[in-house]
Amino acid sequence: MPRIHCLNNISAKGTDQLPDGYELVDGLDSADGVLVRSAQLHDTEFPASLLAIARAGAGVNNIPLDRCAEEGIVVFNTPGANANAVKELVIAGLLLGSRGIVAGADWVRENADDPDVAKSAEKAKKAYAGREILGKKLGVVGLGAIGALVANAAIDLGMDVYGYDPFVSVDAAWRLSKDVHHVTDLDKLCAECDYITIHVPAMDSTKGMIGAAQIGAMKSDAVLLNFSRNTLVDEEALVEALATDKLGRYITDFANPTILKAAADKAIVLPHLGASTAEAEENCAVMAVREIVDFIENGNITNSVNFPAVNLGPRPAAGQRVAIAHKNVPGVINAITEAIAAHGHNLANILSKARGDFAFTLIDIDDQFGADAVEKMQARESVIRARVI
Repeated sequence: MPRIHCLNNISAKGTDQLPDGYELVDGLDSADGVLVRSAQLHDTEFPASLLAIARAGAGVNNIPLDRCAEEGIVVFNTPGANANAVKELVIAGLLLGSRGIVAGADWVRENADDPDVAKSAEKAKKAYAGREILGKKLGVVGLGAIGALVANAAIDLGMDVYGYDPFVSVDAAWRLSKDVHHVTDLDKLCAECDYITIHVPAMDSTKGMIGAAQIGAMKSDAVLLNFSRNTLVDEEALVEALATDKLGRYITDFANPTILKAAADKAIVLPHLGASTAEAEENCAVMAVREIVDFIENGNITNSVNFPAVNLGPRPAAGQRVAIAHKNVPGVINAITEAIAAHGHNLANILSKARGDFAFTLIDIDDQFGADAVEKMQARESVIRARVI
């Protein structure tokens, strides 16, 4: 009976997807799978039973990916499941950055005891005047699931949209409106657009990608929006630009003491609300559960962040399937298949994919694996984990 442990509150819409025979357990010690949202796992010791961790969300900076790969634990995320929720908040951010909505609402609240507040507001409102986004240029940095939705929505709102993503996939390109201008120079996008919004994952290669050069190229009344990750923007350059009126405004979903202390009057900081909708939490939970069940039952990997995608469909009705996590080194596949053949098994199907230093192989045979065959595979130095399904 597969055992699943939830490290955070996971929507029942997701856990209800667990098939009969699965058990939700209170502890990690004997779990086969883990569902997690924001709990920090870097200092967590994982049990030998743990096969997979599914993050109900996109970001996985709370999970030790390399260590999990070394232990043969497949880590999943749920890209796109919360994309609409983030898109809607980004559109709200565009409006917050173009009009004096927050400051105006604060003024009304502060003058709530004034019996003539309506009359006073008519005089005060000029201080909170803004501009319309219709016809303005929006630069979208990153055209994945969220970036594509933002770009398309902005087109519908009448904006002139420019997209930058040197690694845009074919699927993402199909999702984009034909009216989005594709640009290949990030600095040029920053210089020409009235609004710039960032939608790239947080990695070593993207840390500080909006740096002093990019911020310095922006218009003095430009609005920079960051609903991806705090580390993508150079804080020092950002604070300097806001303090010297070389940048109009910063809208972010990440509470940051540096920004709050140094540039609170030029920034609107939200408490990480991007995916905080009931619908997004449900979508993420459902996707996470389906990924982890498919892996436990069939060995298939979809949306993993530390192992390659492999899919042989449902496990064979007759015979068995073995799922093997191993190092991406020469000779491993030959050694595995030779070991299977040496035990008299016939290979009905095989699929092997690699990702960086690690690889994953699925093999179907027509009969039943002998216990010693799997033990011999597991004993090989380059094999991290072998599991018969």
